[in-house]
Amino acid sequence: MIKIIAAATAAGNNIITGLSNRFQPADNSCRDTVTAIIADVRENGDAALVKYNREFDAPGFNAGMLPVGEEEIRQAKNAVNPDFLKSLTLAAGRIEEFHREEREKSWFKTRADGVITGRIVRPVDAAGLYVPGGRGGTTPLVSSVLMNGIPAGIAGVPRRVMLTPPDREGRVNPALLVAADHIGIHEIYKAGSAWAIAALALGTESIAPVDVIVGPGNQFVTEAKRQVAGRVGIDMIAGPSEILIVADGNADPAYIAADMLAQAEHDPLALAMLVCLSRKTGEETIIELEKQLPRLKRQEIARQSLADRGVILVEPDLDQALELANTIGAEHLELMIADPFAVLGKIRHAGAIFLGGQAPESTGDYVAGPNHVLPTMGTARFSSALGVETFVKKSSLIAYTREGMKNDSDHIQLLANLEGLSAHARSAAIRSD
Repeated sequence: MIKIIAAATAAGNNIITGLSNRFQPADNSCRDTVTAIIADVRENGDAALVKYNREFDAPGFNAGMLPVGEEEIRQAKNAVNPDFLKSLTLAAGRIEEFHREEREKSWFKTRADGVITGRIVRPVDAAGLYVPGGRGGTTPLVSSVLMNGIPAGIAGVPRRVMLTPPDREGRVNPALLVAADHIGIHEIYKAGSAWAIAALALGTESIAPVDVIVGPGNQFVTEAKRQVAGRVGIDMIAGPSEILIVADGNADPAYIAADMLAQAEHDPLALAMLVCLSRKTGEETIIELEKQLPRLKRQEIARQSLADRGVILVEPDLDQALELANTIGAEHLELMIADPFAVLGKIRHAGAIFLGGQAPESTGDYVAGPNHVLPTMGTARFSSALGVETFVKKSSLIAYTREGMKNDSDHIQLLANLEGLSAHARSAAIRSD
């Protein structure tokens, strides 16, 4: 299924080079289609949303079905089971508790001459949360509602708007509606794909535009976010999901295989990688992969992902294995080694780091608390997980006294004149004459 390659060989170097250069821009194959969809929504508003909903999701859709009403929320609450509500409450509580630690404070500092500088942190006015349909509504992505909606709420965003595609009957899975209601999102509309992103960015008769758009999606969603970025803020341009496991001889091959499969079942393009300190660990992991694959509902997807993109590298030196992890900069990094905390300081680039054999990536997806919206394709070198900061902006503050202006005027004039900006210099000089 996967060839085991020694990292310190020509073949290993080729694999490492490919992984370190795996960044791919958005899929241009749908660029023109998305451009046309955005233009259609800009010109025709709700009518365009209804048209696309009818064509791709719900043939009987009409304009009155666009907003989710209170009665639909009430019915959704009656439709979900108590066990779901317990898990929802636990997950939401953990995510909220974690993200409260991310809040930034405004600050000020003063000089002896009375000059005040500082930074004011303010939330955006409105955030758009896109939630994919999940196989026609049959696999509701509740975790996406929580991971995107809760940080926006903690940031203090006064208006949070959720868009999600309708199923064939024009409904939304009750679990999504209950999750949104649970975290205080009450403005919900039925629209999917690129037209949903366009509606959030541009606005329609029913949907006022937002300032930031977050949420996962297919290539049409990704391309639409790319095209509206700049007009609005976006979370990130995400690539296929990925995991890198660094494992020593103490790691359980069954755990390694289970976690690789958890990524591989996402998509044939998902990237499951293992760097192990011994070939024996790699061989035992392959045996476990073959043993566990038949138990999966998505075994064909997982098998294709592993066959096409799976990686097992052998690097006997732990320090070198950790440096490989930095080179790759994976979305999810699992350190299945005897003392992961002892080497944590050596990790520079990873979206999320999971320490030890009892912390699978799935904990981060659902209930641990940290956000699961993470940088992919090596962008962990310079970007971070979605969080409260995604939904705030920071304004600088400057206040001068007359004394302060006199103290700084000559310096301002010198630097401004050096740059050939005499009006800049004069605006300082006129206050100190």
